[in-house]
Amino acid sequence: MRSGHRLGRQFGWLWGAYGTSALGTWLAFGAFPLIAIQVLHAGPAEVAALSSMAAVVGAAAAVPLGPWVEFRRKRPVLIAMDLVRFAALLTVPVAVALDALTFLQLLLVSGVVATADITFRAASGAYLKTLLPAEHLLVANARFESTAWATTIIGPPLGGAAIGLLGPAAAVVADAVSYLLSALGIRATGGHEPRPERRETTRMRARDLLDGWRYVLGDPTLRPLFFNTVLFNGLVMATQPLLAVLMLGRLGFPPWQYGLAFALPSIGGLLGARVARPLVDRFGQREVLAASGALRAIWPVGLAFLGPGTGGLLLVIGVELGLIFCCGVFNPVSTTYRLERTATDRVTRTLTAWAVTAKASTALLTAVWGVLGALLGPRTALGLAGVLLLATPLLLPRRSADAEH
Repeated sequence: MRSGHRLGRQFGWLWGAYGTSALGTWLAFGAFPLIAIQVLHAGPAEVAALSSMAAVVGAAAAVPLGPWVEFRRKRPVLIAMDLVRFAALLTVPVAVALDALTFLQLLLVSGVVATADITFRAASGAYLKTLLPAEHLLVANARFESTAWATTIIGPPLGGAAIGLLGPAAAVVADAVSYLLSALGIRATGGHEPRPERRETTRMRARDLLDGWRYVLGDPTLRPLFFNTVLFNGLVMATQPLLAVLMLGRLGFPPWQYGLAFALPSIGGLLGARVARPLVDRFGQREVLAASGALRAIWPVGLAFLGPGTGGLLLVIGVELGLIFCCGVFNPVSTTYRLERTATDRVTRTLTAWAVTAKASTALLTAVWGVLGALLGPRTALGLAGVLLLATPLLLPRRSADAEH
């Protein structure tokens, strides 16, 4: 399984579509906060609110979509979500050009994109599980992870340069176009996808909306992984607006350096994804989850010591390098573990519940850290998040998947 064509033509198109949209996302990295800061003159609380409110809206809107998507063909859903994101994002540069952009529009667009993101990820997980046999899932997820970090290496510097030359709206245009290209790539996968059969009734019931959470919380190995990833990702993402305010505002880093601080360390994610499967083959899935999950938690506290100039830039790069390498190992292993543990007819609902909880938790934590940043200062708030992250390894699964079966 070392050559790309071994996973088939359909996976090749899906992989290419994923890479295209991932590159667009990273080209627009930080574009919305920059638009809020530069165009609308938003402060730390408003920038944090932009992230948190969008996550809340996206999570709430995605809840009924999980069971609805479960019994639809996944490829048309993926295409539709790409087109929704394309259309929504394109309204922002149009409004900027017409000098008609408002903070409310940014919130609404962010909410629509967040809803489409959750739905897309849930449907793509289910689609991938039907596209490939179980023994190939780790290979596929490692390739997605490698692609994500490869686009992170080149995306932020290019996006930062484009923002510096053309303004943040240009990066949003690139992101929108990437979703259009992704939709075309997914359409090109072709093949016949049978419509999933609903066993009981075609009518959606209230219990369907909660089925994903019941499934996750009822599984003794998925449950701790669920709490670990939700808390870890929520705390890490909650600090991003504060880090942007600290670096781009108070410490005066130019946009290209801000992008560079996250692009160079992404090499670590690329390397981590490459070694994930060999590590699992040698040490086992649970052991790699536990080790990489614990190691990724030790790095973020270092951001509390961020200062100006070259030293500060090197500190961010070093912290992010260690964090991202560990995440590069952890993410494909945990994604594969989650898919293997989830029944095929529950994948979309389970992944939707997972993503909705992650979005809602991130929104709450982002709002809380926005307030803490305003009260205590961004540096102190970053340090507090880092200390709390040190406790997240306690939530990792302690029993192997084999022991559960």
